[in-house]
Amino acid sequence: MLNYFHPIEKLNSVHPTPGTSDTDCSPEQPGNSAPLLQLLLFVDKRPSSREQTRHIRKSLKDLKAECDFELQVIDVGEQPDLAEHFKLVATPSLLKIHPEPRQTLAGSNLIAQLEHWWPRWKRSVEEYADPQQSAPALAETLTDPKPIYSVACAVELVQLSDEVFRLKQEKEHLQEQLQLKDRIIAMLAHDLRNPLTAASLALETLESNQKVKEGEKSRLTPTLAAHLMKQARRQIRIVDRMITDILQAARGTNAQLHIEPKKIELGAICQDVIQQFQDKFQAKSLNLETDIPADLPLVYADPDRIKQVIVNLLDNASKYTPDRGTVNLSILHRTAYKVQVSICNSGPGIPEEDCASIFEDSFRLQRDKSKDGYGIGLSLCQGIIRAHYGQIWVDSVPDRGSCFHFTLPVQNK
Repeated sequence: MLNYFHPIEKLNSVHPTPGTSDTDCSPEQPGNSAPLLQLLLFVDKRPSSREQTRHIRKSLKDLKAECDFELQVIDVGEQPDLAEHFKLVATPSLLKIHPEPRQTLAGSNLIAQLEHWWPRWKRSVEEYADPQQSAPALAETLTDPKPIYSVACAVELVQLSDEVFRLKQEKEHLQEQLQLKDRIIAMLAHDLRNPLTAASLALETLESNQKVKEGEKSRLTPTLAAHLMKQARRQIRIVDRMITDILQAARGTNAQLHIEPKKIELGAICQDVIQQFQDKFQAKSLNLETDIPADLPLVYADPDRIKQVIVNLLDNASKYTPDRGTVNLSILHRTAYKVQVSICNSGPGIPEEDCASIFEDSFRLQRDKSKDGYGIGLSLCQGIIRAHYGQIWVDSVPDRGSCFHFTLPVQNK
């Protein structure tokens, strides 16, 4: 075992000859050559402490003639972990660590305390070593003798304690990662339904058109058939990308989101998403207000990823807005370099203290703990917007609603 403390000095052992008087307390535990009385002296490098330490060591040297002991001197500056382990509050401190019970002497009158307790320490050593004693607890100790508790043991305990603490932290971190991975997989698996359904409907429509009996007029125009085929291919590409995300989450990879930016019309994407939410808004009688200028510049972004953000924010808006409430979607050409999208609702709002944490992984408001969801939708939105070198934030007033805003870069001409 590695002993990484550096005792300043270990006093020479004095072993009285056999047949000495009962003041001799040097008997040794069978099979162990170390004296039974084990002492630790914790010191520091202050001048006043050095002088006090010198007097303590002198007193111990005088007392050694009466009772053999082993002393180890430890500098708390070099071994603060041992001082913490023994819960020391002052130095110098003298500890009796064997025989038990452990006892700590400290303070300006440490030498007087030592002289007071020394006879009892001697007696505890004699009682520990006397096999004829009848105390049940001590008889049990002698039947199954414990090794003398030394500084080396303390060092090992400190090391083991640190290792246990480190392993607990690693365990908690791994559990959090596993839970997050499971949530990401569950969310992505759930989101796969939308593009799969869209692709399936497009393909089924095309298939039914192919089954038109001879002589009957095709129900689909060539333009509509081409549009459905394009839609099916696009949805399948979305599925392929989401499967890649699921595999990355399953492997625990923290790689950046895969982004394929290009010139896109942000207004058209917003209108497309709004169409998807018509049924959901009508079910709650929500009033949807839009402000999408016709002269918006093109933005440089991944259309599927941005659509994912808008879907998530609109879904949250519809979820938290009460029946007959209002949802607002607006786009603003803020500067020559940025376009801002804002999605607002008239829901309960977000507590001010939670606005800064709402985009963190797995964060959920206290009121939402019992509701369905995984608490990673806004975190994913933040990751997507940041991958586009944009910003995302929320403005909210409790009981008056929330506005989520994000910016995207304008396509340079």
